[in-house]
Amino acid sequence: MAGKDLGKMKQAMGPVGLVIPADARAGVVAPKPDAVWKFRDGSARVWYGKGNNGIVRPVLLADGFNMGPTDFDWLWEGLDSDPYRFITQLRDRQRDVVLIGFNERSESILVNADVVKETIMRAIAERMGDERLVVGGFSMGGLVTRLALAQLETQRIDHQTGVYLSFDSPHRGASVPIALQAIAHHLAPVDDTLARQINSPASRELLWRHLETVDGTPRVDPARKKFLEALERAGGWPRIPRLIGVANGVGDGRHNGIAPGVEALRSSGPYLTDTVLYTQAGGRDRLVADLRGLLGERKITTNDFPDIDGAPGGTLDSFGILADALKEIGEGLDVAHRTACFVPSVSAVSVRGVETNDDLYVDINALPPEQSDLDDFLCSSRPTPHTAMTEELGQWIVDRVAMSR
Repeated sequence: MAGKDLGKMKQAMGPVGLVIPADARAGVVAPKPDAVWKFRDGSARVWYGKGNNGIVRPVLLADGFNMGPTDFDWLWEGLDSDPYRFITQLRDRQRDVVLIGFNERSESILVNADVVKETIMRAIAERMGDERLVVGGFSMGGLVTRLALAQLETQRIDHQTGVYLSFDSPHRGASVPIALQAIAHHLAPVDDTLARQINSPASRELLWRHLETVDGTPRVDPARKKFLEALERAGGWPRIPRLIGVANGVGDGRHNGIAPGVEALRSSGPYLTDTVLYTQAGGRDRLVADLRGLLGERKITTNDFPDIDGAPGGTLDSFGILADALKEIGEGLDVAHRTACFVPSVSAVSVRGVETNDDLYVDINALPPEQSDLDDFLCSSRPTPHTAMTEELGQWIVDRVAMSR
């Protein structure tokens, strides 16, 4: 009977996404680009600024983490829709927008940094005049461009970049709740989409703690150590451009409303019976997932974690995406929290690590600005989803890009 039920579950369950639903599609089609550049591991699309007949004032922006190749329509929609049309604002100020995409967004940052380097050199070669570049990215894209620029400087290659920017990039690490990582591996016999995302090279590099298997122990993944070592060898940051960045989370240390150690999601079956996922809390042997039902029984615990799900920062709807997928196969669901902190504010503006509550909940606005690795930064005045393009954050960036020469 169990085998028959498992077959039903496999047939009914669709792919589950981490950042967005795995089967989501963009609602708009990006305008035809003025140029398309192809590289071995990625590509770039170019839209000239208002009144430009070629590349004059280039702004290079790299895509973030997901599975599969960059969806330029989806990327465009996220950047140039209400409430703030970021690309339109840049182009109206005669800035040429170059969106950098990757053949596999979950590939190692070390690999995709080469795509950024190729795009930079192509932009320099085709630029009319000597306006310095603006180079940066969204989420993981901010780390890919940070590494690429730093490596070019180490190699004594002139990247001709005046401004580096990051948009809610996890400079000190990102967080996916261990409860979600555990159930991703637990569900792998039925659908392994979420588990493959969690175990992808880029995910291992981004996450401050990674769970490789449902029976494993959360740890700093060796791939993250290798990535951080590569950054250190390149000097950590590019030193020539001005470094700016924004955080989708607030900067005053306010809790985002997700209490530690409470139920985030409860499933009552028929496949996952009495399965409960909890928000992260500190302490020893802290239960974060009680997995029961057709796929077996497991209890997942953590030790000495901070209350990171409730920390100020850009949030992901990952609990909600999972809940929606489970509802589609007929699971009885009670969802108390759809979201959790993904990129803590302290990580996005690089002022603190994410290992303790004292650091996660620090009042960034009260700190001396020089404590950040960035030269200039802005935290959101209200909690917003990870990489959400708000007028507040978008206009701040556009104003600083417009001032650059």
